Amino acid sequence: MDFQQLKAFVAHHDNFEIRVIGHAGSRFYQVELEDVEGQRHMLTHAAKPILFRSLDDVYLELKRAGIHRAYLVQQVPHDEMIGREAHYQDPLTSRMPLVF
Repeated sequence: MDFQQLKAFVAHHDNFEIRVIGHAGSRFYQVELEDVEGQRHMLTHAAKPILFRSLDDVYLELKRAGIHRAYLVQQVPHDEMIGREAHYQDPLTSRMPLVF
């Protein structure tokens, strides 16, 4: 999902969740949208995931798309090391609400 598609999606839907994913050992962030059907869509540019250098950069882009709330999630380093699927949706306490 590129930025224009995200903007169009937000304009026509109200039941979705935005996640700002921080990867362990990295200072970069990715943005993921999960829709009502549980489909996940990464924010991309030219079919490659967009990496943001700071949360401020993420805030600016999401605000431009009309989004004012997201969740910050951090993938657990242990899970990445052993090759386990990331489970940052559960429990809900692993997510930190962001309001901007």
